[in-house]
Amino acid sequence: MGMPVRIDDDLYELAKLEAKAEHRTIAGQIEFWAKVGRAAIDNPDLPVSFIAESLASLAEPRESGTPFIPRSRKL
Repeated sequence: MGMPVRIDDDLYELAKLEAKAEHRTIAGQIEFWAKVGRAAIDNPDLPVSFIAESLASLAEPRESGTPFIPRSRKL
């Protein structure tokens, strides 16, 4: 359910630019930032870039992922 909220014009413009680059809606970009911020507060020992990349990867379709294949070690 969507709820209208008031945000600063500058924040809106930043979200608009970032949303276009990240292929999200403006509302989706602001929601993503809120999730990153909440996760950063809950996990202060983790780098924000790690949190943001982790959340973004969770949003990707599972079938488009690449399986991890470890390199074999020559003995």
